[in-house]
Amino acid sequence: MTATPRTRLAAGIAAAAAAVLALTACSSGTDAPAADGELTTLKVATIGLVSDGALLLGDEQGFFEEEGLRIETSVVANPPAGLAAAQSGQVDIAYAPSIPLLNALASGVPLTVVAPADGYVEGASELDDPASVDDTGLYASADSGITEVAELEGATIAVPARKAQLEVVIADSLQRAGVATESVNWVVLDFTSAVAALANGTVDAAGLVSPFTAEAEAGGSTFIDAPSVGFFEEGAVGLWTAGENTVSGKADAIAAFQRAVAKSNAYANENPDEAIQAGIDYTSSTLAVDQIKLPFWPAEVAPIDLERVNEKLVALGFLPEPVDLEGVIVSAE
Repeated sequence: MTATPRTRLAAGIAAAAAAVLALTACSSGTDAPAADGELTTLKVATIGLVSDGALLLGDEQGFFEEEGLRIETSVVANPPAGLAAAQSGQVDIAYAPSIPLLNALASGVPLTVVAPADGYVEGASELDDPASVDDTGLYASADSGITEVAELEGATIAVPARKAQLEVVIADSLQRAGVATESVNWVVLDFTSAVAALANGTVDAAGLVSPFTAEAEAGGSTFIDAPSVGFFEEGAVGLWTAGENTVSGKADAIAAFQRAVAKSNAYANENPDEAIQAGIDYTSSTLAVDQIKLPFWPAEVAPIDLERVNEKLVALGFLPEPVDLEGVIVSAE
């Protein structure tokens, strides 16, 4: 039987999972709950992504209980809200991609990275079909006649928020294609409105996320780029973050969380359909497992994962200078 792109990618991710297992084996100083049998509760804020399935599946598998933890998850509106909750101590840990994290750090918010949440497999941006791992997409209106990024000079492009992640990654795509970003007319539209605007030609292009990407394609819009994988390239993108006070005040619990996440990510990479289904159930998505872009759950957050984004944000003009990343990543014990 001929392997499909999805099965070939899954095989590559399964191989990468061995690195996660190795990290788990090295870092599991103790697998036992607290000596008195009590579990420590950590409040974890997510933004309701299918990739959250790794954390949830790991909890179902007992990896957090093995480390003496109970996790209580909640969904917040967006990454900045989660970061604010983590910094203030309303939650212990919050999900955030590296772009909003770096924006918060640039504003002087004391946050740390404690574990990887999701990201891209090594070499993702060099895949024959990078879109196979990117759940974001840049689509052009059929009326515009645009078929590639290089044709977006002077175009009107819809994004859900200014100076946020989709604008950043699209700006990077434009720059790499030789398009002057200052020529673009950025307009803010929610995803439902953006799909409609593509269909009626009100905008030339729009940055979308799944499942709105599928709606745009069904409506006849033209896929022209997978901007997120092009920007991040590989490695950890989604991060589990915590405030400095939480890391110092709950050091043992944070270390236990890191070990449990390492196990959870390894298990998710080996059993991606189970992890995706857990995420679908968590988010009440109507999509089927095979309609979800295959996620990847990294073994660790490497310094380059943040450094690469830091440098690009400065180069694109979204940050005036690089953020000091000294001590931002809390090493797993």
